[in-house]
Amino acid sequence: MPIVLSTVRPIVALALALGLAACASAPRSTPSKSATPSMTERDVSAFRAQRTTTHRDGDDLLSAGLGLAGLRAMVPPAFADATAPTPVELRRRAIWSNWRGIADLAPGGGFGDVYGRVDTVPGREFSALATVPGARQPHRVLVQVPDGFDRKRRCVLVAPSSGSRGVYGAIAVAGAWGLPKGCAVAYTDKGTGTDYVDLDARTGIRADGTPASFGTETLAFAPEASDGVGGVAFKHAHSQDNPEADWGRHVRQAAEFALVALDEAFPAEAPFTFANTRVVAVGISNGGGAVLRAAEIEGDWLDAVVAGEPSVLVDGDGAGTGSRALYDYTTEAMLLMPCALLAMDDLPQPPLQAQARGQWTERCRALREAGLVDGTDADAQARDALARMRASGWTEEALRAGALSVGFDLWRAVAVTYASAYGRFGIGEHPCGHAWSAQNADGTRRAATAQERAAWWSDASGIPPGAGVGIVDDGNLDGSARIDPSLSRLQCLRGLWRGASVDAERVRKGVAETRAGLPRKGLPVTVIHGADDGLIPMAFTSAPYVARARAAGRDVRFWQVRRAQHFDAFLGLPDYGARYLPMLPYVYRALDRTLDALEQGKPMPGDAVIDTVPRAGKPLTVEHLALP
Repeated sequence: MPIVLSTVRPIVALALALGLAACASAPRSTPSKSATPSMTERDVSAFRAQRTTTHRDGDDLLSAGLGLAGLRAMVPPAFADATAPTPVELRRRAIWSNWRGIADLAPGGGFGDVYGRVDTVPGREFSALATVPGARQPHRVLVQVPDGFDRKRRCVLVAPSSGSRGVYGAIAVAGAWGLPKGCAVAYTDKGTGTDYVDLDARTGIRADGTPASFGTETLAFAPEASDGVGGVAFKHAHSQDNPEADWGRHVRQAAEFALVALDEAFPAEAPFTFANTRVVAVGISNGGGAVLRAAEIEGDWLDAVVAGEPSVLVDGDGAGTGSRALYDYTTEAMLLMPCALLAMDDLPQPPLQAQARGQWTERCRALREAGLVDGTDADAQARDALARMRASGWTEEALRAGALSVGFDLWRAVAVTYASAYGRFGIGEHPCGHAWSAQNADGTRRAATAQERAAWWSDASGIPPGAGVGIVDDGNLDGSARIDPSLSRLQCLRGLWRGASVDAERVRKGVAETRAGLPRKGLPVTVIHGADDGLIPMAFTSAPYVARARAAGRDVRFWQVRRAQHFDAFLGLPDYGARYLPMLPYVYRALDRTLDALEQGKPMPGDAVIDTVPRAGKPLTVEHLALP
């Protein structure tokens, strides 16, 4: 039976402020923008399950009381009862997980010394479930309002999560920079997130992060699921909304909710409107793509955009622009890269090439049998696979850093999830027979435990495998329910991009819905990308986006960071830390320069090709970064 979201009370306390919004004047320190009608600023019916929590006295906004030392701890904050953690415990652990998933917090990595900081920031959080018009499922929005919010300055950062992370997925990006400066920070999980549903136990996740049975509570994700269907469902794969198509609208709604939260936080200074409140959108990875989509939305609601390593698809894909869809290059890498890497020397470790060589050699053989590469032996097959990837636009730097995604099986994880999302396939409808479930040690399905369910909201990344959930075979190709990374499965996923089936048409239609348009005229946009990015290669994403925007006369600058790849969190691995520099310092610097331009009239930064200096195993210094 379908899980149904029950109706909860709307936000009604702000009716007077909403009525006055159109006639508000701007503070002297904030340039006045053209007024936006109040009802388009705040469609309060879009926000449900509102919660307000206070975070002071050992439980702050930025680290939930953990501080930098606690965030650096190798084990997560414990639950008093592993089967029934409290909302406070879940929040603390979610903040710990999301910091560690994004930032390099390792000693010597520079965080807290060379760039960034983890201040104790007391304040309040306002959260809700928001739904964009036409969507089946809500996205989470959450606004952190520090006690030190500068009510004359009126600064809001709106920050969508990176990857498919939950609502705290941009805390290391936006919260770390904005909260200590007295800005409010508005987050959204942009229709992805960690509101997993256990189809065996018939449970989902409440607004406060705790599990609840179907039909008894308002759930943050409530898919249609027939009786007898088992395993795990999650929002990115199973919402049937293709959330990526609406990422810009998710960002806009989070900004709208920030105004609602600020009115509630400071009623004496209300109304807060887009005309008198400065709004800057910032995000990395998928969050970077989301803020670029938000930049398209007309209306004088957004003051500037900073997009780090954005996943963005430009109009004209396949027509000489260099832009390639995420699903296209991901499925190509999933098939060819394990073989191609055999033809490359000096790969970063892990993956350990000596241990992986047997599997990669077998992949070469299978590709040759399928007619996908040429060559009479593994070396020749690897060289051919490498040549094919180079011919399709992969740079040496992206290929080398992409070894990490091979080693951790990220290409397949992304392909399986995005195939379901783009095609808007429901639970049990995956066209290549994949599903998700808790697993035994041998990869077979099992029911999730109460302890696993309790920690999904705080611990999961939004795309399995992880947090006790893995990818399983739901198509009975071999009569088993084991993990099946065989070539036939991979070819099926690739065929959804290149094939002529009805399912392939659905997937390609979904991809087409995610194409980015031009940013609004006059909106300052800064795009930052690592030249060595192996997960979202700059040549397929940022470079064509910037070129197209500039050709149309838009206000865009481009920072290309040499010796920087996609994952700051992996720089704690010695070989990665020796080779690569973190991306977060450049996002913070771009925000600094942007705010100086908006508040003090200083010029926006220009283009930069940033020639960093490798650490070579030494502690990071500002000289390594060569910040512009």
